[in-house]
Amino acid sequence: MATAAPKLDSVKLGLFVSRMESVCEEMGAVLQRAAFSPNIKDRLDFSCAIFDAAGHLCAQAAHIPVHLGSMAYAMADIVDACEWRPGDMVVVNDPFLGGTHLPDVTVIAPCFDAAGVLQAFIANRAHHADIGASAPGSMPLSKTLTEEGVVIPPTVLVRAGILDKGLLDEWFGDGQHGDFIAQVSANRTGLQRLKELITLLPVDFDVAVSQLQDYAEGIARRRLVELPIGSFAFTDYMDDDGFGHQQLPIAVKITLGAAGVDVDFSGSAWQVEGNINCPLSVAAAAVYYVFRCLMPDEVPVCAGLFRPIRLTAPEGCLLNAQRPAAVAAGNVETSMRITDAVLGALAQAAPELIPAASQGTMNNVAMGGRGAGADWDYYETIAGGMGAHANGAGLSAVQSHMTNTLNTPVESLEMHYPLRVRSYKIRRNSGGVGQHVGGDGLIREFEFLAPTQFTLLTERRRLAPWGLAGGGAGAVGKNRLNDQSLPGKISMTAVAGDVLKIETPGGGGWGGSSDVGSLMSGDPVNGGLE
Repeated sequence: MATAAPKLDSVKLGLFVSRMESVCEEMGAVLQRAAFSPNIKDRLDFSCAIFDAAGHLCAQAAHIPVHLGSMAYAMADIVDACEWRPGDMVVVNDPFLGGTHLPDVTVIAPCFDAAGVLQAFIANRAHHADIGASAPGSMPLSKTLTEEGVVIPPTVLVRAGILDKGLLDEWFGDGQHGDFIAQVSANRTGLQRLKELITLLPVDFDVAVSQLQDYAEGIARRRLVELPIGSFAFTDYMDDDGFGHQQLPIAVKITLGAAGVDVDFSGSAWQVEGNINCPLSVAAAAVYYVFRCLMPDEVPVCAGLFRPIRLTAPEGCLLNAQRPAAVAAGNVETSMRITDAVLGALAQAAPELIPAASQGTMNNVAMGGRGAGADWDYYETIAGGMGAHANGAGLSAVQSHMTNTLNTPVESLEMHYPLRVRSYKIRRNSGGVGQHVGGDGLIREFEFLAPTQFTLLTERRRLAPWGLAGGGAGAVGKNRLNDQSLPGKISMTAVAGDVLKIETPGGGGWGGSSDVGSLMSGDPVNGGLE
C-alpha cells in the first residue's frame, strides 16, 4: 500500500503561514527605511507579497488591498510573459499587463533553489509620485494612458544581480532613482529570507504551498455556505469622469450558492473619456477585499481563499477597460465604488454583517512645480469617515477599504515641499445620523508657497455615502481654492498665497432612532441610494 505524501501538521502549517507573512513584513520594513520619497517612507504607499512558481498568491503583508488583490489576480499572466533567470528582476507598471495605474510600479524577483529549479516569486509594488505624466504628481486629469506617464511592460531591470540604471535614466532622465533601488533591496531581503525558510521546511515547498492553498479554500467555502443562497443585485454610481459624464452606474449581481460565488458586473457603465476606467485586475481586487473581510481573522490570505469566487465584467466596460483607456483614478476612486456596490449587494443577504458606506473616495491630491532648480512632485490621499454598522459607530478620520496608507506628517510635508498646512482637523458632524452614527471626515488646508500646478481626483462630491437600516447618509465632500468651489476632478494652477481646502466625506449611519425603515437611505443625487 502506498504511503501518503508527508504534510505539515496543523501547528507547523500555522508556523509556515506566519513565517511567510513575516518575510513580507520584513520586505516592507526594508522598503520603507531605504526609500527617499514621502509616499513610501511616510505614507507607506507600497505592498509586498510572495507567489508560487505559477504566480499564485501565497502570502502578503497587511499592506494595501488594491495593490495586493490586483497582483493576486494578474500575477500568473506576468509569469507566463517572461523568461525567468536567477539573479534577474522584472519591473512592470502597465495596467493592462498586470498593473493598476502607472505610478504603482511592481518589481518581481524569481526564487530558484540550488539546482536551478524555479520555486517562487518575491514582489513589491510602490507608488512613485513622478512617473513622467503630463502633470506634476503623475495623477493628471487624463484622457489616454500615454498622458499618465511612462508605460513599462514587463522588462528586466536587474540582470544577473546588476541593476540597469541606464534603463531608469532612459525612462525618467538623469535623476535620483533611490525608490527603485529600495524596491530592489526589499526583494533581495525577501529572497534571502524565503530561501532560509524553504531550507528549514520538513516537506517540499510546493507541498507546503499546496496544503496552504487547500486550507484557505476550505475555510472560505465553509464561511460562504453560512450566507443565504440566492442572487442579490445593487447599483451605485460614480459622480463623474471629469469630462461631463455624470452618474455612471456600477451594477453588480452576486449569486451565492453551494458551488461558490458569482460576481457579475453586467449593466455597468462603459469605459469613459476620463480616467476613472480600471483594468479587470482592479475590479477583482475590490471583490477579493470585500470577501476577505467576511472571513475569520486568522485565515491566510492566498490564492486558495479566492478560488470559490468567479468574476465577470464585459470587455470595454468601466470595470474591464481596454487599452488605451485612461486609468489613473480607476485604481483609487472606482475601486472604492466597486467596494460600495459589492457591500450594497451583500447587505441584502446579510445586513447584520455589512456596514453602511464609508467615504467612498481616496481624495487624491497631486501637485508640483516646474522651474530652474525647483522641480518637485507630491501626491497624497486624505482619510475620511467610515460607515457605521450593527455593533457601533463608524471610525472618524481614517483610510478605509481599498487603501490603508498613512497621512503625510505635516513636518515631513513642509520640510520637503513649498507648502504650509494651514489646518488639519476632524470635520465634525459629517457622519450620517442613526442609531449608530457614521464616522466624520477630515479638513485639510494647504497654503501654496510657490506657483503650483495641482490636480484633484475625488469622488462623493455629488452622491453621498449611503446609510443602512434607516441610518442617514454621510456628508458629501467639498473642494475649495480660496473662496472658489471646485469640482471633484480638476487640474489648475495656484499662485503663492492661495489656499486649497479639502473637506472629506463622512460615513453613512446605521439604524433609525425608532424604526429601521428601508435598507438603504437617501437618494442617488442628494445622498445615498434607495
